[in-house]
Amino acid sequence: MAQTEKARLREYETIFLVKPDLTDDNVDKLKERVRGIVSREGGKVIRFTVWGKKKTMYPVAKQPRAIYVHSHYLGSSALVAEVERNLRNFDEVSRYLSVKLAEDVDPESKPVLEDVKMAGDVEETPRPGMEREGAAPAFRSVPEVEEVPEVIDEEPVEEV
Repeated sequence: MAQTEKARLREYETIFLVKPDLTDDNVDKLKERVRGIVSREGGKVIRFTVWGKKKTMYPVAKQPRAIYVHSHYLGSSALVAEVERNLRNFDEVSRYLSVKLAEDVDPESKPVLEDVKMAGDVEETPRPGMEREGAAPAFRSVPEVEEVPEVIDEEPVEEV
C-alpha cells in the first residue's frame, strides 16, 4: 500500500523597503500583489507586518527614510525567485532581502496570522535654528540665571 507524502515547504521571510511617500492604501495594494504571487506559485502567506516609516542608515534611492514591510511565507526556492523578480520590477520598492528560516516545514503546522501594522518612527520635526537637513545650528543664547546663590561655608583661600 503506497503512502502519500505531505507536501513539505521551506519557510522564508522577505523584507522590502518601499518609498516613504506612498499612502497606506498603496502599501496595502503592494502587499496584496505579493500575496497573490505567493498563492499563485503554490506557497502560503503566514503574515505581513508593516513596520512603518523608519530612518535608514544611509540614503536609499536618495531618500533618508523608507517604509519597511516584512513578509513571512512558506514556499519553494522558485517561489522566492519569483517574488524577488516581481519586487525588482515594482517602482515603489527600492530594496529587498529574502532569508530562508527553516527547511521541511509542514504547511498545516503554520497557521495564517492576521496582518500587523506598526506606527514606525515619529516624524522628525526640525529643531529651532535648523534651516535644512545637515545645516549647522544657528547661535542660541544661553538662558540667563536670575540670581547666583551665595556660598556660605567656604573659607577664603590665601595666596602664597
